[in-house]
Amino acid sequence: MNHKTAVVTGGAGFVPSHLIDLLLADGLRVIALDNFVTGHARNLAHLQDNPNFTFIEQDVSIPFSIEEPVDYVFHMASPASPIDYVQIPIETLKAGSYATHNALDLALQKGATFLVASTSEVYGDPEIHPQPETYWGNVNSIGVRSCYDEAKRYAEAATMAYHRAHGLDTKIVRIFNTYGPRMRLDDGRVVPAFIGQALRGEPMTVFGDGSQTRSFCYVSDLVAGIWKLAQSEYHLPVNCGNPHEMTIRQFAEAVSRHFEIPLVLDEKPLPPDDPKVRKPDIRLAKELLGWEPVVAFDDGIRETIAYFRNFVS
Repeated sequence: MNHKTAVVTGGAGFVPSHLIDLLLADGLRVIALDNFVTGHARNLAHLQDNPNFTFIEQDVSIPFSIEEPVDYVFHMASPASPIDYVQIPIETLKAGSYATHNALDLALQKGATFLVASTSEVYGDPEIHPQPETYWGNVNSIGVRSCYDEAKRYAEAATMAYHRAHGLDTKIVRIFNTYGPRMRLDDGRVVPAFIGQALRGEPMTVFGDGSQTRSFCYVSDLVAGIWKLAQSEYHLPVNCGNPHEMTIRQFAEAVSRHFEIPLVLDEKPLPPDDPKVRKPDIRLAKELLGWEPVVAFDDGIRETIAYFRNFVS
């Protein structure tokens, strides 16, 4: 047993639930908090009899406390899809601001290592490609996506302020497009959207001409990188993602190939501020953590499709 305790905010979410599995497998005790705004209880159902796992239903944008000693605080709570930004922008902003301060205060009180889940969206619609950690970004601070982009940028700023002012041991991971089991089928991101449409026999909705690019990282690779970063001595942001880049149209072609169906697209106008390109520069993660993705895209998408078949009749 590791005999250490980790607190994971947003624990019922897609990525956090996989991180919890990894932490438990490594011998930690885990306390997860979530209010189920975007997370789902089924993501944690397999842990209900695990003696090293505790779940607390809690909105972490409201101050909270943990009675026992804590060694790690992973602040993962946040809506994270374009649909969420439109429907719950205030909650999204609070997750990056109030909730970040509450999680930082817990880590400070406990003398714990703090890691915040940031995002590639801090780079906005980038003018540098691929995006290194040294790039400051191109973000529309009042656009429809700003509630997420600016919330995450604020969360990074708050994290560095606690590190500088209090000497708190902090880490910042910038997460690029991630996919895998436990995603919400209706969350509006391209992976569940295309798979859901293929399962229902519908055309795949492409915004613009489909030439915009994304780089898809399988979730087990991502959480391995997050855990490595948490155990490192590094305090500045680190990109975690898969540098294998493809256009949205190429992704649609890959999904239709896996389903062995003709490619039929429904083209719609490109949303405001939608990034034209997205590809992580992961040289720092390779050098610092010895980390890079190992799951092949075809293997990851096969596992993801198998998961979603349970939710579409």
